[in-house]
Amino acid sequence: MSDRPRLGISACLLGEPVRYNAGHKRDDWLVEVLGPLVEWVAVCPEVEAGFGTPRETMQLARTEAGRVALVTTDTHRDVTETMRRFVNQRIDELALANLDGYVFKADSPSCGVDGVPIVPSRSQATASGGVMPSALSTGRGLFAAALMARLPDLPVADERHLADPDARQQFVDRILAHHRAHG
Repeated sequence: MSDRPRLGISACLLGEPVRYNAGHKRDDWLVEVLGPLVEWVAVCPEVEAGFGTPRETMQLARTEAGRVALVTTDTHRDVTETMRRFVNQRIDELALANLDGYVFKADSPSCGVDGVPIVPSRSQATASGGVMPSALSTGRGLFAAALMARLPDLPVADERHLADPDARQQFVDRILAHHRAHG
């Protein structure tokens, strides 16, 4: 048993310049407070799937057939299959990595745990004259959904959830319990 819990994390939260604009979303609490107590396994699905940085932004969109797709926001290129191929391979690796928890980037079309906007297809939006933001549905990012389906007992959170001190303590308690039980 390792002495420290092993956590997966969206690489941008550690300060890695992997975002679409080659920026990051470093979270000081995760890096400076939790970081010394855990072993991080950093993942950026978009970069690891080959999209690079900088890159066109992406969003979840409902297709004509009703499925959720990952599409680029300006050119409307469907990159779902590229992401799914990466996700299937990476999820297999992470399932064997003895993770005790995972911290995702909120609102990401790849890593969002919940509340990620799903826009209607271009033809649906055109036919309705555009859609009011309140009419948009929401879902889970493709990578987060796959990981959570494969490892349903793994404690997960996003950085927005961990901004709440009570939620933060509950998450830490859950990862420590998971580490004791599975480490």
